Order: sequence, then C-alpha cells, then structure tokens
Amino acid sequence: MSGLININKISKSFGPHVIFDEATFYVAKKQRIGIIGRNGAGKTTLFKMLLGEEKIDSGEIAVFDGTRIGYLEQQEKFLDTDTVIGFLERDSGKETWECAKVAGAFRLKNELLDSKISALSGGYRMRVKLTAMLLRDPNLLLLDEPTNHLDLSTLLLLEEFLKTYNGSYMVISHDREFLRSTCDKTLEVDQGKLYFFPCSLDAYLAQKELKDKTDEKYNKKIKAQKKQLQDFVDRFKYQASKASMAQSKMKQLKRLSEVSIRQSLKTAQIVIPDVANKSGFAFNLDSLSIGYAGKKIADISALDIRRGDHVAVLGDNGQGKTTFLKTLNGELPVLSGEFAWAYKTKIAYYDQHVTSGMNPREQVGEYLERQAGVSSNIEDVYRIAGNFLFYGDDIKKTIAMLSGGEKARLCIAGILLQECNVLLLDEPTNHLDFETVTTLADALSKSKATILFISHNREFIHAVADKIIEVGEGVVKFSKLKYDDYLHELYMKAGLGAPNQSAEQQAIREDDKEARKAKQEKRKELKKELGKIEKGIEYDKALEQKLLAEYEADNFKFDRERDVRMKQLKDSIYYQEDKLLELEIEMEELV
Repeated sequence: MSGLININKISKSFGPHVIFDEATFYVAKKQRIGIIGRNGAGKTTLFKMLLGEEKIDSGEIAVFDGTRIGYLEQQEKFLDTDTVIGFLERDSGKETWECAKVAGAFRLKNELLDSKISALSGGYRMRVKLTAMLLRDPNLLLLDEPTNHLDLSTLLLLEEFLKTYNGSYMVISHDREFLRSTCDKTLEVDQGKLYFFPCSLDAYLAQKELKDKTDEKYNKKIKAQKKQLQDFVDRFKYQASKASMAQSKMKQLKRLSEVSIRQSLKTAQIVIPDVANKSGFAFNLDSLSIGYAGKKIADISALDIRRGDHVAVLGDNGQGKTTFLKTLNGELPVLSGEFAWAYKTKIAYYDQHVTSGMNPREQVGEYLERQAGVSSNIEDVYRIAGNFLFYGDDIKKTIAMLSGGEKARLCIAGILLQECNVLLLDEPTNHLDFETVTTLADALSKSKATILFISHNREFIHAVADKIIEVGEGVVKFSKLKYDDYLHELYMKAGLGAPNQSAEQQAIREDDKEARKAKQEKRKELKKELGKIEKGIEYDKALEQKLLAEYEADNFKFDRERDVRMKQLKDSIYYQEDKLLELEIEMEELV
C-alpha cells in the first residue's frame, strides 16, 4: 500500500512527563483513521509533530514525496471586510468558479458567497475554513476536534463530505457517533505508544475488551501452573530419586510467561450532589425577548421547565442558544418581559469558552478552593480533585500546564463543589475524552437537578435529555419531536436523506430504548410497592405505640394477649423494614 507518512520510534517529553516513548505508525493512502485517547495523552502533540510545529526528541517522521497535508486551523485569518468568496479566492489563489464549487459541498451558495464572514455564525465560519483547507488540494487531512463548536447541521454536512472524500484523513474526536460515521480504522494514543487497529471504533472497543478478558484468563491459568510447578520443585529438589524430575519442572517453569496486559487508566468519578426532589416549576416565564442592547435575538412566549427536567437546547449556531442560557443565568438582561427562578434556586453555569478565561498561573488546588468558597473544607476539595484525576503533585500544577480536556475537567469539578440545584451547561463535552463524556452523561442522567444544556454530541444528548428546546428563526420553543425524529428532520433539511445508521446501530439503539422502558416500568412497580410497605410500617408502629401506652396506663401489668400482639407487631415491623431495604437496593440498581 502506498504511503503518506512514516512515524518511526518517536519519543517526546515535556520535562518529566513522557508523551511518546518510541512510538511507531504508518499512514497509507485512502485511510480513514479515528484517533482516540485520554486527555493529555498526546493526540494534538502528534499532529503538531506531523506538521513540523513541534520537535521530536528522538526517532524520525518521514513525510513522503507527494504528501500534501491539509490542517484545519483553529485560528481565523479572516479580515473584517472579507466576503466568503473574496476570502476563498485570496487564500487559495483559485478561480471564482473553483472556490464556489468546493464551497457548495458545505451549502455555501448564492447570496451566502457574497456575505461578509464577520456576519456569519460559528458554524458557517467553520464551513468557510473547511472549504479553504480543501482548495489547497490536500491528500491527507488532519482534523483536530473538528466537531467542537459546530452546530448539528454543519456537523452532518462535514460527516457527509468525509464519507465521499477520496484522500486519507486522521480525525481526533471525542464524539463517538461522528467517528462511527466517518472512520473505518482506529489509532489509540495511550501511555506513550500508538496502537493501530484496522477496524471501526466499535469493533476496536469490542476486540479490546475481549482481548483483555482472554489475556486475564490466560494469565490466571499460567499463574496456577507456575504455582503447581514451584510447589513440586520446592518439595522434591533435595530428594535424589526426584531430582531429575525437579530439574525438568524448573525448566518448564522458566518457559512459562504471562501475557503483558496494558493497564487501563483511571476514569473520572463524577457524582452530582444530591438535591431535594421537589415538584413544581423551576422558573416562571412570561413573554420574554432576549438579545443584546439594540439587537433582539429571539422571543419566548412560554416555557414550562419543571424541577428535575433535563433539557437539550438545540439549533444552528448564531440563533441564540448561548444567549438564552446567559439570560437565564442573569449575565444578560432581558430586553422585555420577565422571568423568575423558583425559591432557593442555586445556579451553576458552564461557559463553552470558560477554559480560555482561566488564570494560567493559578494552581489546580487554588482554583478548586476558590470555586468551593469559604463554606467548603479542604477535604472536600482534595476529594473532588481526586475524583477528577488530579492526584498528589497534580494539585500544584498551574493551569497553563493542563491540556484542554484537563482544563474542562477542572471547570466541571469546580462547578460541582458549589452544590447547585440548577445546571446550565454550554457545550460541556468539548475537549473531554470518551470516558469522561460517558461518565458525565451517566451522572447527569441520574441527577435530580434541573439541567439545561447545549451540545452537538448525539450520544450525550440521547443519554441525558428528556425534553428538547429548539432555538431558531427568532423563536425559543419546546420541540414536539423526539430527538431521533429531530435528527431525521435535520438530515432532510440538509438534503442528505435519512440518517444512514447501520442495522447493528439501529438494533443497539432499539435495545437501549426497550431496556430503559423496562427499567422505568420496573421502577414504577417498585415505587408503588415501597409506598405500600411504608404505609404498613407506619400503621404497625402506631399500633405499637398504642399498646405501649396501654402498658404504661396499667403499670406494665402482665397480659398474655397483649404480649402476643406486641411480639406480632415487632415481627411485622422487622419483616417490612427488611423488605423495604431489599426494594430500595433493587431501585438503586435500576438507576
């Protein structure tokens, strides 16, 4: 297979922190590679070394003749006066018709080509950057978290483009659904090494899990054989009649070796603080207009957000999703109308750009202590730091030393220290690795807090949201669609046809739905039974108190019938409390 890049035994360290240790990999033509790995593992550093922006300590990176690398730049090079077509012509040096043809793949057509880029939303600006990259005619794309800050419409267009792209690409992404749709090979960056698997992400994860289990089973068997051989040698090595046999067993023992198993790294433990399980509305809202001074973004006629609702706020970039959350958080005043949060509401807000505003000289521990406030103790700070994988000397690291994902983890840890009952989250999954996204989704889905969040991560939305708010065309309103139907409508609007899910993915999703439905039904049954038992215990304890009062009135005079009745009540209360505990444990397992 023809090659584009050869990575041969590269090593790279930042001070005492080893990023790569003699890592090797080969990039061939027409490969679609999804790159995965924990935050701080070195994924972005790998791209920077391929581009020559970061030096390697040792080893070699060979970029073969004919390799043309296209890199999706994070910095914008637009001038205030640039139109879409004007920038594309200036940046690429290509003719107008060539620029328009490539731009058309991202639905940049007609009047949009003559629009000023400064007036476009973030999603459309990303489309312009993608077009500019492709006009340089690369045959290897390096895409570092391309889905961050994208709206769903642009994300779907990017997916569709990559499916038809004729060159190779390497994609760093935390979005499993995106990698499933676009990549058929997987490269894991883990503990200084590069592990390549010529299969999709799901197949790789399944293979990895199966291999780990098989290797563990094999090692267990080898350990048992070693012990058996060692016991024989220890017992008979000094007996002349068994000496030769003992020598043979020692040789067998030396030949036995266990398989080396890659140790899994720890995963963040995210626990949302308990909040009171109250009914009623989270806030009252009466005909709001939201936006900025002199510029109205959207109107809201009525939104009934109840306490404990988990709401995904969806819509194209620039339509007002962040403006809506900032208004709810009190950062932006309403243009007209009014709303009020419920009594004793405490709000935590996660800004999608919060990491860029962090003090680079502040230490991890200092940041968490400041977020926790004076009421929290140092034990709480160290506990949650450990839960978010900041151990030992990590507490003294400055924020400047952290990766984007580590900064995001730190921000979320700081929010949880505040113990709020309302969470407003703007793109909380950006920069987080798979494991942390999954853990965060699981924790949020179980929480009784009121949650409104913006996200493009489809798997995350599926896991957390039970309602959808649509923001678009100057209106904020509840969607009548379920999330799958909402996605289907987006595909149709983008002219992409129905979502192209594999039969396996559809079956998994249907199984998940059925499992969730079965759990909900079972929880309802258990809750009903728990209610009956609690009433039974309350009734029996009232009778017990009545009998005790009768005893006291009779100066505790012996009465056989009353004694028997008292014993029956105690036995009944004991049995019911035991049953209550069993059901509560069963309820917990169904969360």
